[in-house]
Amino acid sequence: MGEPGFFVTGDRAGGRSWCLRRVGMSAGWLLLEDGREVTVGRGFGVTYQLVSKICPLMISRNHCVLKQNPEGQWTIMDNKSLNGVWLNRARLEPLRVYSIHQGDYIQLGVPLENKENAEYEYEVTEEDWETIYPCLSPKNDQMIEKNKELRTKRKFSLDQLGGPGAEGPSNLKSKINKVSCESSQSVKSQGKGEVASTPSENLDPKLTALEPSKKTTGAPIYPGFPIVTEVHHEQKASNSSASQRSLQMFKVTMSRILRLKIQMQEKHEAVMNVKKQTQKGNSKKIVRMEQELQDLQSQLCAEQAQQQARVEQLEKTFQEEEQHLQGLEIAQGEEDLKQQLAQALQEHWALMEELNRSKKDFEAIIQAKNKELEQTKEEKEKVQAQKEEVLSHMNDVLENELQCIICSEYFIEAVTLNCAHSFCSYCINEWMKRKIECPICRKDIESKTYSLVLDNCINKMVNNLSSEVKERRIVLIRERKAKRLF
Repeated sequence: MGEPGFFVTGDRAGGRSWCLRRVGMSAGWLLLEDGREVTVGRGFGVTYQLVSKICPLMISRNHCVLKQNPEGQWTIMDNKSLNGVWLNRARLEPLRVYSIHQGDYIQLGVPLENKENAEYEYEVTEEDWETIYPCLSPKNDQMIEKNKELRTKRKFSLDQLGGPGAEGPSNLKSKINKVSCESSQSVKSQGKGEVASTPSENLDPKLTALEPSKKTTGAPIYPGFPIVTEVHHEQKASNSSASQRSLQMFKVTMSRILRLKIQMQEKHEAVMNVKKQTQKGNSKKIVRMEQELQDLQSQLCAEQAQQQARVEQLEKTFQEEEQHLQGLEIAQGEEDLKQQLAQALQEHWALMEELNRSKKDFEAIIQAKNKELEQTKEEKEKVQAQKEEVLSHMNDVLENELQCIICSEYFIEAVTLNCAHSFCSYCINEWMKRKIECPICRKDIESKTYSLVLDNCINKMVNNLSSEVKERRIVLIRERKAKRLF
């Protein structure tokens, strides 16, 4: 499972970090952060969410866990995943922790048919942070925030498409002309550019929130709009273009307000500087500049009030247009939903048929295995019966042929006399203290011969008997040895 040694997460400030580099790709890398547990799966509560486009169920909801042990070494654990976790081409046991090291190969899931490699294959590596950062896979919480932002942007774009189109071209034309006239009058009243603006805190919050990101120039205003009564798509296009023109004029007015703000700030700073420099003299110049500043402030307040009214009107028209567009989307989307539902039902039935075929195949395999088990069981029973028969035969032989007639026990250190009868060495010695003749045939005892072959045979046969017989034989051997010593 890799070379020995510690795999400790590097300090990001030092310029290097550990990660799981996706094999053959410059994206989808997984960062291993020091002191944090990294979970991988297709569920929502994991660190990195992997959703396979080829086989959605290839990755489990909580597929695996990577974390550091107390010594700082990174480990990996298969969290009971369906298709497994593979480390250096060897599948990991579920819920068991394995150490990972530099250069180790990690595979999530198995390759599909007609493919050599799995979809998610990684290599444990340490790289510079500048190299890792562009290739990192977004975390699950970042993806959730991104989706929320996309939904918010989509809603705002729908708001921009709404508004004046819902009230008709004539109303829109009058409103735009009104906005253009007010804009020209306010520009003329500014003089030759010697204007300034108040600080941003004096502005209305709604206006400051809608400040444009860059300066724009005026857009041409057309005298009328095409009247559409037949096709919904053309109506949506005309409404969108009208809304865009109204927003363009709104942005132009907002840019003028921003310029006024900047000029007011500059004029205010100039007044403060003049006051500091000439506190006693030039009072007329100071009064004149203060008067100009007050005029600019009043002009800016008037512009803010007008823009506030326009913002409220735009919000109202945007809401109405959004409701109208939602109704159109619902009407047009019903047929698409029906087609998607029919396609989903077809896929469901195809999957059910495939599952039924798999079920039949598994049932056939199980039946075959059951037959094999039954045959194996019968064979075991036959072997057991033969073994019992052999043991019973051995017991009969031991009891009839290999027992000493004096002590009625199996021979211990068997001795064969000149008459060919066998006895235990201890038993025949005790017998000869009283009589020097064979206990069976009554012939005189002239010689005794130890039978090693008989002893070995008895010992091997006794090893296959019960533990009680073995223990009794061991006790007898010890007792007879003790009696010989005394």
